[in-house]
Amino acid sequence: MDSEQLKELIVKALEDVKGKDIVTLDVRRMTPLTDYMVVASGTSSRHVKALADAVADKCKEAGRRPLGIEGVEGGEWVLVDMQDALVHVMLPKVREFYNLEKLWSISPSGRKSAKE
Repeated sequence: MDSEQLKELIVKALEDVKGKDIVTLDVRRMTPLTDYMVVASGTSSRHVKALADAVADKCKEAGRRPLGIEGVEGGEWVLVDMQDALVHVMLPKVREFYNLEKLWSISPSGRKSAKE
């Protein structure tokens, strides 16, 4: 499974559990650490955890185990590291505060990426 297929699998897993405002960011030109970032919101701490679990479970079923899952105990922001894709599932207030979409849509030279 390539990184594009992994990204699509992650988005489907988030949609299946009613993730809100799902955004994918192609960050291949900005960092060697990952190809995609997927950001989604949950409606409660319990929903955030369920979304992260759904991503991990779907990926395991497809033969891709997460490298790590962080933030489950707090439930406000859970990071699922799938190596080729980093999945950030957050409560809306946390997502608004950190605004990862804006942070990762700016290229290193300061110009906006072609994505915007």
